Amino acid sequence: MSKTLKILLIEDNLIEIMKMKRTLSLLKLEHTIQEAKNGEEALKILEDKSNFPDLILLDLNMPKMSGIEFLSILKKDESIQHIPTVILTTSDNQRDLDQCYKIGVSGYILKPLKYDDYVHKIEKVLSYWSTNELKKY
Repeated sequence: MSKTLKILLIEDNLIEIMKMKRTLSLLKLEHTIQEAKNGEEALKILEDKSNFPDLILLDLNMPKMSGIEFLSILKKDESIQHIPTVILTTSDNQRDLDQCYKIGVSGYILKPLKYDDYVHKIEKVLSYWSTNELKKY
């Protein structure tokens, strides 16, 4: 049985945010999305311990704080390190990939250029996390 996810999308590109919302609508998924334009904004959102997201989708290339910097802070904080975090990026840099997995990312997804491919990848990721047993804190 799938459940409805609370997703924290950390993305500074308005077009990418709209693309994610459009994809959820196209797939007829009822997941809720909370947006943060950068890592600092996301950390403020995560201060509310009563309303943790079920999943974080994180872009790597952002202003103020990179996705890798945010991920490092997240995984060092015992109160929020349990939140599954999937990188959603255009960076196919092997060093970024290795560093993210070393820090403790739950997945690393390359944003494809074709929208249909993007929809397919997002559908798979969200299907997995909506059927995975997530611990409530």
